[in-house]
Amino acid sequence: MKQNSSKNSAVSLKYSGGSNHAPKVTAKGQGWVAEKIIAMALEQNIPIKKDRDLVELLEKIDVGKEIPASLYKVVAELLAWVYQLNNEYPENKNIHRVKSV
Repeated sequence: MKQNSSKNSAVSLKYSGGSNHAPKVTAKGQGWVAEKIIAMALEQNIPIKKDRDLVELLEKIDVGKEIPASLYKVVAELLAWVYQLNNEYPENKNIHRVKSV
């Protein structure tokens, strides 16, 4: 989790595979909001990736907006990690929502 003034941060992404759209930021927050985002992900068995640097970059994007092209590579690596998890644990089919913590 990213430490920012002693507060945790979280960012949620959504990607609809096969579309011509980039992943979108669906939620972001610090402190108790971040804790709620993380708790919701855990409840739904959505993979959580702890990456302070990525969270710091994604926090700059407004909720509902697509990620910029400059982040495509790093987010593609994140999605590849999620796809790998889903192949290893097929009962977890939540590949369209990714939480980055």
